[in-house]
Amino acid sequence: MSDALALVELSSIARGHRVADAMLKRAPVALLRADWVSPGKFLVLIEGEVAAVEEAFRAGVEVGGDRIVDRLFLAQPHAALWEALAGETNATAEIESLGVVETTTVAATLLGADAATKAAAVRLVELQLARGIGGKAFFTMSGPLADVEAAVEAAVAILDGALLHATEIIAAPHADLAGKLR
Repeated sequence: MSDALALVELSSIARGHRVADAMLKRAPVALLRADWVSPGKFLVLIEGEVAAVEEAFRAGVEVGGDRIVDRLFLAQPHAALWEALAGETNATAEIESLGVVETTTVAATLLGADAATKAAAVRLVELQLARGIGGKAFFTMSGPLADVEAAVEAAVAILDGALLHATEIIAAPHADLAGKLR
C-alpha cells in the first residue's frame, strides 16, 4: 500500500500507451494498470509516494491532452480501496445491507469508493472498473443500513453529478442475491 494513487482515463488506446510511458519516465512510481477497457478507453493507474505520483500524474495529464476522459489524483486513499484494487475483498462476510454506486468513469468510481469508505463503517464488496460494461464503473459495499446510507451519501456528495449514473441501497438483500455477491 502506497501513499497515493493516480489514474488517467483516456478515449484513445494509442495515446494511453504514450501516457503510461510518460508517467513512468517522469517519476519513480509503480504501474498498477495500463490496459484497455470498453468501449475503447485506456486506463493508466499508478501508485507511490505522494510527490512522485503527483509529478507523474502531471506528466500524464500533459501528454493525454484532449484524449482524457477523466483523471484522479488521490493522496492517502482508504485501505479498503487498496484491497479492492488488489481483488482482496472479504468474500465470506455477511451482506447486511447493500449500497451500489455506478458512475460513467473509472476515476469517479475510485473517488466515490474512497469517500464512501472514509465516511462510514462499510466494507467494499466489489469494484468493477469499466471492463465489459460499456466504459462505466461501479462499486458495491455492505454494512449496517445507516452506514451504507451515509457512505452512499458521501460518494454522491463528492462526485460531479454528470459522472454519477445511479445509486441504489438495498436493506437486507435476499439470501440468493447476497450469496452471489460473496
